[in-house]
Amino acid sequence: MLERIIEPIKNFVKPVTEPIGRWTKPVRDTLYRWFIAPIAGLLTPLTDRFNSYWVPFRDKHPIYAGVARWTARGIAVFVLLYNVFAFGAFGKIPTVHELRDLQTLNASELYSADGVFLGKLYNQNRKDVAFKDISPDVVNALVATEDERYWEHGGVDYRSLFRVLFRTILKGDETGGGGSTISQQLAKNLYPRTHHFAFTTPINKFREMIIARNLEKAFSKEELITLYLNTVPFGGNVFGIEVASKRFFNKQPADLKTEESAVLVGMLKANTTYHPIRNPDKSLVRRNVVLQKLVKYGSISPHVCDSLKLLPLKTDYHPAMERGGVAAYFREYLRLNELPDVLDTILKPNGEPYDLYKDGLKVYTTLDSKMQQYAEEAAQEQMSHLQKVFKEHWEGQKPWGDDAVIDQAMRNSDRFKRMADEGIKIDKIRRVFNTKINMNVFSWEDEGDRLMSPMDSIRYYHSLLDVGFMAMDPRNGQIKAWVGGDNFSYIQYDHVRSRRQVGSTFKPIVYCKAIEIGVRPCEYIHNRQVEFGGWKPKNADNRYLGSYSLEGALTSSVNVISAQLIMKTGVNAVRELAAKMGVTSDIPKDGTIALGTADISLYDMMKVYGTFANRGKRPEPVGILKIMTRDGKTIVDYSKPDLSKQEQVISEDHADMMVKMMRSVVDEGTAGRLRYKYNIESDFAGKTGTTQDFSDGWFMGFSPAIVVGAWVGGESRNVRFRDFSLGQGAATALPVCGLFLSKVYKDPQFAGYKAAKFPTPPKWILDTMECAHRIFSQDEMAYLDSMRIVDSLHRDSVAFSAAVNLTTSDSGRVSKPSS
Repeated sequence: MLERIIEPIKNFVKPVTEPIGRWTKPVRDTLYRWFIAPIAGLLTPLTDRFNSYWVPFRDKHPIYAGVARWTARGIAVFVLLYNVFAFGAFGKIPTVHELRDLQTLNASELYSADGVFLGKLYNQNRKDVAFKDISPDVVNALVATEDERYWEHGGVDYRSLFRVLFRTILKGDETGGGGSTISQQLAKNLYPRTHHFAFTTPINKFREMIIARNLEKAFSKEELITLYLNTVPFGGNVFGIEVASKRFFNKQPADLKTEESAVLVGMLKANTTYHPIRNPDKSLVRRNVVLQKLVKYGSISPHVCDSLKLLPLKTDYHPAMERGGVAAYFREYLRLNELPDVLDTILKPNGEPYDLYKDGLKVYTTLDSKMQQYAEEAAQEQMSHLQKVFKEHWEGQKPWGDDAVIDQAMRNSDRFKRMADEGIKIDKIRRVFNTKINMNVFSWEDEGDRLMSPMDSIRYYHSLLDVGFMAMDPRNGQIKAWVGGDNFSYIQYDHVRSRRQVGSTFKPIVYCKAIEIGVRPCEYIHNRQVEFGGWKPKNADNRYLGSYSLEGALTSSVNVISAQLIMKTGVNAVRELAAKMGVTSDIPKDGTIALGTADISLYDMMKVYGTFANRGKRPEPVGILKIMTRDGKTIVDYSKPDLSKQEQVISEDHADMMVKMMRSVVDEGTAGRLRYKYNIESDFAGKTGTTQDFSDGWFMGFSPAIVVGAWVGGESRNVRFRDFSLGQGAATALPVCGLFLSKVYKDPQFAGYKAAKFPTPPKWILDTMECAHRIFSQDEMAYLDSMRIVDSLHRDSVAFSAAVNLTTSDSGRVSKPSS
């Protein structure tokens, strides 16, 4: 009987053992001569005694002796292999102690300041759940389907191994199932397999068996099955029962029904094949197989099983917010910037750095969920309206102008570069780019697939306007809302961080520097064209009459006066002040920066205007309030910032003067529609900005409690309106801020923001700034009267001054009078 069993095994392994024997004979002979023979000589007394028993037994029972010999050899090989693996020859084998300290990978979670979940940051989208919080149906289905003797074995099910050997390998019957236990599968999940050429499978299997044995020593059965369910993949980037149950059924693991548990456990055999959304028919069949397994092992009755099989496959699918979702641009900003910077400064108790994608951190941000909602709504309302206007404005024409822009965009695309790197000729690449296919593109009207070529999509996106918006508390720099573009799912480029020409929003920096060097607020400056070394700036309206005070010139955004001021202050002095106020861009050493030709980000401009709002102290934008570990320990706490560290970059007096000037911009200047159209009646200051050819529209505004900023423009600077009334910042960017503020101010929970008041400047400042915005000479008045346009201008008694030379000769430094 025994011989009939052994002979097939010997014949089966003979094709492998004989070549191995021939290849290893020289090595075995050498080992025998130099090591085994000398040791055997020392052990001769023992071996002689052993042989006295062994030889008679071998001669009398050759079959049993052969079995014993092969068993001894197998044990020796097993011990040798075990030690080879234990020493890490084929990958590290974790010790029992190391396994007990094991922490599985967890996604970090982001929350708003008011506790609203914003999204996750992960390499593997998963979250731990306790055994008591998992439905027993899930556990029963898993054991019945994957490892029927889970509660009895010690990590390796030898009965299953022999079944695999005889039924699957020898007989070729693959219906018998695999031999891996839940513990071995967990070992594979925790310590992924490595490649070892032809021996990859046996080496990895043996390694997993050793790790599984150690896992059984390190954890209880309940802990092991919990660890398994927390790490097992469910397809895509879904790991663990908690994420899977929410993804497919929108419920907690404890609330899963028997048939729902069977669906999820059924997926483990093949995530894609049995995916309930992608392959519902196959998923239904697999679910019923799992239900039948539950009957086989006594978890449910046949009657219950039959009833459940009749139920249709019903899911409540909720896809992850991997690209879109709430505050997507802000989440990406934190992921790439603030969070790495903060986590680099702290270590775990064991001295290792925290991993944002593995350690399951909870990050509480400064973002206010309601403000973020209002910001996204405001951006959508304005941009969807503006896009319609833009489309009508360019109907039948090319907003990008020269087709060379489109051709260059094609050449800059990843697809073009990839094909070019593969050596594909330009003519064939162009054919590919001009072949129509179904493409999913962003639209304010309707999203979805459209039949268009890649070249069409480039033209399409070059016909879209985009937006950047940010709101911040100037007192502490806390970011309250962030919209980086039209839609993060389609366009990941963040226009809060991108750099574009800022237009007239740069002028307050020039005016502030002019005050610092002693230009008096009521020093009237001619509104006239002056040439500076070949540069002859002009006003947007091409009108050059009268003279303005500083407040009047800023209120009306008079270009030629800004140019004259920067020539008084010096270009470098203005550049230095801009840097002190938070501008990190390389500002050109050119007088044209007075009109906003420098490329600066909205993020940096928020610091500049935050400095004005914060009475000269520069706030540093911050997006993180607090970071906690998965077990609730606080490792970072910025909820009470040290405001004493804020740098006073301009004096309070000069900040107060600039605030008064910019309040005038909102009350009666270029930002006036903030009052009359959006009904912002509370204290507010700001400045609009429009760049040359209307490529960029800006608005920066603030109260003592909040700073807002918006940019609107096209991906290419060639994409623009052709009309000042449509393309100016007051018409493109200001409405985003106006809509946002009107929503915030109507919300009772933000009553404090609406009620915020600018401090009253000292009387000497008010006296110093008490003058008309604009005055005219007698000759200018006569001209205006003749043109019958006097009544359209702001006139007062000062406007009838008889002075001919209206630029004061008194340019004494503005300073606080002595008491």
